[in-house]
Amino acid sequence: MILLSVFSKIGDVWSTVWPYLVAILAFLFMIFIHEFGHFIAAKLMGVRVNEFAIGFGPTLFKKQGKETLYSVRLLPFGGFCAMEGEDEESGDSKAFCNKAAWRRLIIIVAGAFMNLVFGLILVMCTLAPADRYITTTVHSFHEENVMSQQSGLAVGDKIVEINGRNIYSVNDLRYCLSNVKGNTLEMTVERNGKDVPLDVRFNTKTESGINYVDVDFYLDTEDKTFGSFLRQSFTRTVSYARVIWFSLVDLITGKFGISAISGPVGVTDAIATVAKTSLMDLLPMIALITINLGIFNLLPVPALDGGRAFFLLIEMIIRRPIPKKAEGMVHGIGLILLLLFMAFITVKDIFGFF
Repeated sequence: MILLSVFSKIGDVWSTVWPYLVAILAFLFMIFIHEFGHFIAAKLMGVRVNEFAIGFGPTLFKKQGKETLYSVRLLPFGGFCAMEGEDEESGDSKAFCNKAAWRRLIIIVAGAFMNLVFGLILVMCTLAPADRYITTTVHSFHEENVMSQQSGLAVGDKIVEINGRNIYSVNDLRYCLSNVKGNTLEMTVERNGKDVPLDVRFNTKTESGINYVDVDFYLDTEDKTFGSFLRQSFTRTVSYARVIWFSLVDLITGKFGISAISGPVGVTDAIATVAKTSLMDLLPMIALITINLGIFNLLPVPALDGGRAFFLLIEMIIRRPIPKKAEGMVHGIGLILLLLFMAFITVKDIFGFF
């Protein structure tokens, strides 16, 4: 009986822990993909990589290669690809600082590019098993004479724009139908080959402080073909990539509050929650995260890859390097502000559990 009790407690602990282990592994793999992009590009561009690390903090495992030290570190939320001459001057002919600007630019953006490619592959994996795909065309209504139908929406209408935002996939449609103000949306639909503007009214509902449209119509589907598979894969990937732009605009304009932002802790908890329900449901979620990780890193913000790429583009335009001291100061300030922001979001996520 005592043995059964011990095994029962172990089972309870494992059932609580394993979803978070899955989430951490998912994070590690996304980080690995990003840093591997930098690593491969550096090697192809002839740059010496001193260390390739997954994680931060104390080293758990390391192995010295012919040229590069490979390591795994304690804290799983991060990683780096340390290149010779990346942040300082170096006389090494294989140093990052001694390579042409276009080569350095390729190395800098390669990490984000790999995140986007990985996201596309995950989207393809989620779509591959399906026999049919959901479109943005209205198939039917929940019942006769619902509010959207009264407003002019009709069966066969292809929704192409909502409140000034283009609709390419069902993911765009879902996003634009969430956190709306009022109950009327400015829609543009494609009807008989022509664009028709409509002011469509809906009932709305509020969940967790977010206002949603109570959708009163069904969407049509299309057969799975090689062409529709590729089209759906690319449009959904683009839709995932647009989420971060929409989110930034909505955050700046006050449509979303700071409470809607999550850091590594909040995202890990969200991944773990989905893992408890269905491992297959993790694929689209991880696709969304890794694509947005790539896009976020390309933003022209100091300390991010996009900030470094911005300085390289300036260098290529003016045909002379930016002073290292000035660039380093900008990135240093940006890193401090970014770390402070991440600390604030992390504290918010932690207190959100209580």
